[in-house]
Amino acid sequence: MQFPPQVLADAVGADATRPAITFYDDSPEAAGERIEISRRVLATWVAKAANALQESFDAQPGTVVLVDLPSPHWRLVYWALAAWSVGATLTVDAHEGADVLVTTDPDSALADDCDEVVAVALPALARAYGEELRSGVMDEAAELAGFADDFSAWDEAEEEDTALVHHGERLSYAELLDDLTEVPRGARALVTTTDPGLTVRQVLQVLAADGSVVLVRGSAGGPAERLDAEGVTHRCPGSLTG
Repeated sequence: MQFPPQVLADAVGADATRPAITFYDDSPEAAGERIEISRRVLATWVAKAANALQESFDAQPGTVVLVDLPSPHWRLVYWALAAWSVGATLTVDAHEGADVLVTTDPDSALADDCDEVVAVALPALARAYGEELRSGVMDEAAELAGFADDFSAWDEAEEEDTALVHHGERLSYAELLDDLTEVPRGARALVTTTDPGLTVRQVLQVLAADGSVVLVRGSAGGPAERLDAEGVTHRCPGSLTG
C-alpha cells in the first residue's frame, strides 16, 4: 500500500503542473467560484497545513484531528491530507472528541469540546477569518502562509493505525481505499458527494490513479457544457460500493 503523503508525492513527481483539483462552488452563498489547483500547489497547501498541525499543536500518530468543513471542498481535501501527513487520525464525525478541530465555526459547541481550534474562511482569496476570534484560535487565512512549503514528519503512522473515523467506523491507513468503485488510470473524475469521508477517500484514490478531480459543491455537477469543458471522463459515486 501507499500512504497518502506518498500518493501525493508520486503525483507531483509524475507531473507537478497537472491539475489536481478543479473546484466549483454552486452553493447559494458562493455561486460561481472556480479555483484550479495544480499538484504542486496542492502539495504546498498540504505541507503548510501539516506544519501547522505539527509545530503548533504537536500533532502526530495518535492525535485526533476533526475536520469540520463542507463537502466537497478543496480546503477539506488539503486539511485531510495534512492530517494524514503527520500520521494523525482524521475524523469527520462531529460527535467524536478531538485534539484539534478545523472548522468554519470556531464558536460552536463542538469547538468548546476540542483542545485546539483552527478557524477556516472558505473563499479562495480570504486573507483573514473575517470575524474576531477568541484567544487561542488559529486564523488559518492569516497564519497558514507563514509555515514552510515543505514538510517532514516527526513520526510516521503504521499501516494498522487509524486513519479515518467515518460514520462511527474506523479505517486503518491500509484500508483507506477499500470498497471504492474503481477509477480508470488517468481519469478526470467528478466528485460531488456531500459525505466528507467519502470525498477525501475518492480524491486520494483518483490521485493514486494518476488522475485529477473536479469537485462541485452545491449541485450534481452543473451544466453538461461545464463538464465537457473540464474533460470529465469518470463520475465518482455518492456512496460506497460495499
